[in-house]
Amino acid sequence: MPGDLTLIGFGPDGWGLALARAGLMTLYVSVSAFFCGLMLGTQIAWARVAGNWPLRKLAEIYVTIFRGVPDILVIYLFYFGGRQVVTAVGTALGLPGPFDISGFVSGMLAIGLISAASQSEVLRGAYQAVPKGTIEAGRVSGMTRFTLFRRIIAPQAMATAVPGMGNQWQSVIKESALVSVTGLVETMRQVSVAAGTTQEHFLFYAAGGVIYLIITTLSDQFFRLAEKRSLRGHEQGGV
Repeated sequence: MPGDLTLIGFGPDGWGLALARAGLMTLYVSVSAFFCGLMLGTQIAWARVAGNWPLRKLAEIYVTIFRGVPDILVIYLFYFGGRQVVTAVGTALGLPGPFDISGFVSGMLAIGLISAASQSEVLRGAYQAVPKGTIEAGRVSGMTRFTLFRRIIAPQAMATAVPGMGNQWQSVIKESALVSVTGLVETMRQVSVAAGTTQEHFLFYAAGGVIYLIITTLSDQFFRLAEKRSLRGHEQGGV
């Protein structure tokens, strides 16, 4: 069997605790980036379906840029560019240095902005899948815009969007591995350090794969349950 399995355990010579902490950091980065992308992606989707011409064009440009530029390049731009911006602002204000930006903040924002472009497309497609006749019927019945959104648009759009959002979440988890280039100790960074220190590369990279697989598998189950619940609510709402 390749490798000494005690190295990934929680014993005195094991890296188990460090790997567990790195796994939690991966989850923390992923959740933060996903919800950052969700909040921004909702606004972008709304601008593309209901905004005026300038807003629609700005939203289209945003999606084109962040879906066309490599993810790793965006992270580098935020990490190194962010440090330069913080340094310039701090210097202009006469604040004492040194100035820096954390790997977590730069990585989370970069992945969040990347995810926002993709999530906006999922949300836009879900909104456009709502039958126009249903929306018109709600308007004719005298519903306010908020009531129309809450009772008709949101439940039906959610049923369509949940599978796509689940895929976006899985993408965010895998993209979080790229944040290791900023020095943030998440799963990819930790297994790289452990592999280099012990020279047990296969063992630790395999352990890293298992950590990601556990996170994605549990997440997939969560989104499956969410999809079933949204479909049940949609069916009840259509009765």
